[in-house]
Amino acid sequence: MRFFKNLLFGFKAYIKAIKFIIKHKWYWYLAIPAVLMLILYKLGAMVMAHHMTLKVDNVNDIVWSMIYIMAEIAVAILLMKFAKYLVVIILSPLLSHLSIKVEEKLTGKTYPWDFKQLVHDIKRAMKIVVRNIMWETLFIIIISIVSYIGWDDPAKSPIFYLTYAIGFFYYGFGFLDYINERRRLDMDQSITFVRDHRGMTIAIGAVYSVLLLVPVDLGALFDWSNFDNDATGTIGRFSLHLFLWLCASAAPILAIVAATIAMHDLVDLSTNEYSQKIDTLEENDDKNEE
Repeated sequence: MRFFKNLLFGFKAYIKAIKFIIKHKWYWYLAIPAVLMLILYKLGAMVMAHHMTLKVDNVNDIVWSMIYIMAEIAVAILLMKFAKYLVVIILSPLLSHLSIKVEEKLTGKTYPWDFKQLVHDIKRAMKIVVRNIMWETLFIIIISIVSYIGWDDPAKSPIFYLTYAIGFFYYGFGFLDYINERRRLDMDQSITFVRDHRGMTIAIGAVYSVLLLVPVDLGALFDWSNFDNDATGTIGRFSLHLFLWLCASAAPILAIVAATIAMHDLVDLSTNEYSQKIDTLEENDDKNEE
């Protein structure tokens, strides 16, 4: 019962996050991952274009070209599988900053700027991501083996769907750890905390995952070649994938705002002894300038 209560608690945090972003007009934060997605898309398009221009003159060229292509395909598959983690790694400085800004609005308290602390936060986020990838992969392998042994079609195995819940849990863990780090919980304490609040953790990760997994085709945003023959269809396809692209790019921003709001509602972040009132911090800054 507590699990489902926490699950609903996490989902409600996303509704609060949307209202929070609208209230404070933080729309520009949503543009950063959107631009990142476009850059990654363009890089991918350049790689594919490079494949088309590979010159093969002899058997040796064919062999090395195949090795090169297979290696890139393997990397592409890994990036597709762990894309949600990759986004968190790349955006970790932004997510850390945004989480502090949300807490500041909620509590009237903030944290002194400390470059070393920022670097530490980013390193910790990367450690958490690597740890989560390893554990998620291990669980997926175990579940897949059991599914292959017990069912003719592993994808229809009831336990196979646990892989989604496991993924949701670890994605949510990654976002909640930003706040746990500011509470000065070490990694073991943070792990214990998210396990005790599995429902909330899974809810934070679930919405993030669903938004990031929408079948957006960024190519549709740039392909207007059929506009003369089918203007309505082209505009409709553009509008649909523009909306899906915005949903996907908003996912990490919504997730970190929702995670911070959920944690505040749960533990009252204003009681964190490591934060300072904004006016007190400003007074200290003025004294240092004098």
